[in-house]
Amino acid sequence: MIRINLLAVERERTKRRPLSGIQATQQKITLACSLILVLTGLGVGWWYWTLDKQSKRIEEDIATGQREAERLRTLIVQVKQFETRKAQLEERVALIEDLRKGQAGPVHLIDEISRSLPDLLWLTQIKQSGQDLTISGRCTAMTALSDFVGNLELGGYFNKPVEIIETLVDSQKAAGGVEVIRFTVKATITARKT
Repeated sequence: MIRINLLAVERERTKRRPLSGIQATQQKITLACSLILVLTGLGVGWWYWTLDKQSKRIEEDIATGQREAERLRTLIVQVKQFETRKAQLEERVALIEDLRKGQAGPVHLIDEISRSLPDLLWLTQIKQSGQDLTISGRCTAMTALSDFVGNLELGGYFNKPVEIIETLVDSQKAAGGVEVIRFTVKATITARKT
């Protein structure tokens, strides 16, 4: 039968020879260079990692800024539409207010003139140009015309004096043989607060 020795054979350990001074220095230089290379590699890797991280953060900031800019563009469009709509509504409100103010003026004016009319006097035309008012009409007596002018002055709606611009006696007599006098009166409307 065959015998196998399973026990490890003791080998003689090799003894290290002490390194000479040059070899030790070379080994130290090699170790230092290796360490410098590893540290430089780690530094470059860390620098690349931080730059990559900053780049991603900046790209995210740019994307966020672009989304915000787009949102603000739509808001600007909406604001411009609202401002346009507001201006249109303000114009309408101003127009309505002007119409309301102007609505009362002619009514009061005609009412004041009608209250100032005496008997035997009638009007044929009323013209307004700014604040000046020209009234034309006919009467059967000069006293009726003077009463009309006096009533206009006393009413407070017209500035004094109310002027009689023209009076003409019609050559044709009215029914019943009464003379008819054509007249024109000029008055300035007093500015009233509504």
